[in-house]
Amino acid sequence: MGDVYPTLRVAAVQAASVFLDREASIEKACRLIREAGAQGARVIGFPESFIPGHPLWYHFHPATSSTSVRLAVQLACNSVEVPSSGVAALCAAARAADAYVVIGLCERKRGSLGTMYNSQLFIDRHGRVLGTHRKLVPTFGERMVHTGGQGDSMRTFDTEFGPIGGLICGENANPLAIFTLASMGARIIVASWPPHFSRVTHRMCDIVDAMGRFLSYSAGCVVIAAVGAIDDELRRVLPSTEEDRAFLEANTGAGGSMIVSGKTRVLAGPQPPGEAILYADVDLNDLVFAKLGHDFAGHYNRPDIFTLSLNAATPALFERHGAPLESPKPKVQTPASHVEAPGEPAPEGDGTLQVSKPELQVEA
Repeated sequence: MGDVYPTLRVAAVQAASVFLDREASIEKACRLIREAGAQGARVIGFPESFIPGHPLWYHFHPATSSTSVRLAVQLACNSVEVPSSGVAALCAAARAADAYVVIGLCERKRGSLGTMYNSQLFIDRHGRVLGTHRKLVPTFGERMVHTGGQGDSMRTFDTEFGPIGGLICGENANPLAIFTLASMGARIIVASWPPHFSRVTHRMCDIVDAMGRFLSYSAGCVVIAAVGAIDDELRRVLPSTEEDRAFLEANTGAGGSMIVSGKTRVLAGPQPPGEAILYADVDLNDLVFAKLGHDFAGHYNRPDIFTLSLNAATPALFERHGAPLESPKPKVQTPASHVEAPGEPAPEGDGTLQVSKPELQVEA
C-alpha cells in the first residue's frame, strides 16, 4: 500500500483585535479558537500582532507625536510575556479545541518594560507552548516599537502530520527565510499579516494573494494566510486627517486571507474585507506531487553551488562572570566602649561596623 498522508481541516482567522486591550483580545482569540475547533479545524492561524494589536498608527501619525507616543506606551503595557496567565488561557482554548494554534502577538521580553518582539506563538493540541517565531526585521513603523528576532526562532515544530512553521508579513517574500523553513521540512506554514498597508504601498489583498501562492510553490507546502481586519475602533483611533479617515472607511484592498494547497491551488479565499474564519480540507499527499517536481531544499538544488547557513545560537547581551554574588558577611567589631584586658590587643578601627564591598566584574 505504501505511505499515505493525512487530510486535515485547517482554518485562517481574519479578525480585528480588541485594539490595545490584551485581556479582551485574548478573550476574543479564545472564542475564535473554540469556534474553529468546533468546525473540525486542526490547525488555526491568526493575523500578525493579533494580541493586542498592530502599531498601525505610524501610517498616519508622526513617530514622535503625542498620539504615537501614547499609543506606543499603551502597546507596551498590553504586550504579552511568554509564559503568562494570558498565554495559559490561549493554551486552554487550544486544548479544548484539540487544535494547533499559531497566533500573532506583541511579545514583551520577560522582565522588561519596553523590549518587544513581533512574534508568532505556537501552541500544540494538548495546550502546550511549542515556542515562538520572532520577526527578524521590523517593517516601517514596527521599527519604532519592535526589536528584531534572532536565528534561534527560525525553526519548525513537530506535529503528528509533519513540521509546521510560520512567517510574518514581509518574511513571506524573503527567499532565504522561506528556504530555511523548506529545509526543515515544513509541510504547513502560517503566514500572518496585519489589517492593512500604507496608502502608498501595494494593496494588502494583492500582496497576500501573490505571496501565498509563491510561498506554497517555492516551499512545497500548505499555506494558511491570516490577515487582520479593520473595525470601527481602528477607524476612530487611527486617522489624523480626513484623507486617512476616507482610506479606512473605504477599506479598499484590505482582507485577502486564504488557504493554499500543496499544489499551489487556492482552496479558500481570498476573503473580502471584514471578519470571517476560512476553512479548507488539505490533502498532504499533494506535497508529494509538489516535491517530486521542485524540491528546492532537496534534489532540485545544487549544494555544491548554493548553500545557506543559519546562525541558530541564542545571543546573550549580558553575561555574568566570576564568583556568584553573595551577601558579604560583616566583620564583627569590638564596641568602642570595650575595656582592654591586660595583654589583649586593641580592636581595629573606630568601633563602627565595617562591611566589605565585593567587586562586580561584567563582560559584555
